[in-house]
Amino acid sequence: MKIASIEISHHRLPLDPPFKASWDGRPRHHFDATVVRVRDTDGREGIGSGDLMKGFEGHEDLFVGHDPRYLERHYEVLSHINFHYGRCWPLDLALWDLSGKITGEPVWRMLGGRADTVRLYASSGVLRDASAMADQAERYLEEGFSAMKVRFSSSAGGRASWREDVKALEAIRARLGSRLELMVDCNQGWRMPWDTTLAWTFKDALMVARELERLDIYWMEEPLHRADLKGMRLLKEATAVRIAGGEMTRELSEFRQIIEERALDVIQPDVALVGGITGCRRLVYQAREAGMTFTPHSWTNGIGVLANAHLTAGVGDAPFLEYPYDGPEWSEARRDFPMAEPLQHRNGWLDLGETPGLGVHLDEERLAATRL
Repeated sequence: MKIASIEISHHRLPLDPPFKASWDGRPRHHFDATVVRVRDTDGREGIGSGDLMKGFEGHEDLFVGHDPRYLERHYEVLSHINFHYGRCWPLDLALWDLSGKITGEPVWRMLGGRADTVRLYASSGVLRDASAMADQAERYLEEGFSAMKVRFSSSAGGRASWREDVKALEAIRARLGSRLELMVDCNQGWRMPWDTTLAWTFKDALMVARELERLDIYWMEEPLHRADLKGMRLLKEATAVRIAGGEMTRELSEFRQIIEERALDVIQPDVALVGGITGCRRLVYQAREAGMTFTPHSWTNGIGVLANAHLTAGVGDAPFLEYPYDGPEWSEARRDFPMAEPLQHRNGWLDLGETPGLGVHLDEERLAATRL
């Protein structure tokens, strides 16, 4: 069989009430999703989603006519497109989905089959007052989650200072004690295009780290600017809290440098944004050999969550996988609107099952209604 066609569509879901993400500061009144479909000459279809696929148009002929299972070959072509144009890694996800459907195997098994389930951490996205954060944490615990990520303010419009952020953590600990593992995302590694707020300095981050040590926080994510690898390494050495980062890193070579320099304890690539499944599985082995933890960022939609979950289950040995979930503003239904049914965790775990490929089922009617 050969690749017969590649189709890319863009979709927009109105959000009412809006979602005010901690890393943005401006209310979001819609949520966009890009869906990539790869069809083979036998009529099967692979599905991917994630970045906008900017710059891909006009390059379809580099893939059409080739065997979709030549994943390493396609990865190399996508890496060249990434260099010259934009991040088109959702196509890699669609090719893995299609390859699984051709072989009759779920992607987690094609990748190595270490497990068919992944343990999740509930990844919050809204800045709430201390009492409301404790309420949300209690709900997560009641649903079966064993871990939660709390956001710190990263821009104008957030809490007054990181000391107010710490009060939210203290409220959760006062309510739940140690029954819930807590991570913190400081959101200092990058900014929205409009946001010119400076990232923390090393000493800022170290002061925060001391507070997080006191509160037994599992990891401290993106405490410094993404380019400050030396600062990250020094901070890692200065605190007992694990230092995490890398969600918006654009090149696998940058991750290799992070690993070689032992700049982080935890690396967080997202297969929908860098390297696809084909590229990121390289990082799993590199990180493991360096004594680092690999656990993906997965804040796109349910298709991206599934792709990261298959890699984590099939190859990795991550303690947790990110599960974006902060209702009512960021519900599973909103997050997964392109899908026929939103993903549903079971007591804080995601079961990937035996469905060939990634297990994606699209809601064609909703996609038609939301198409841009």
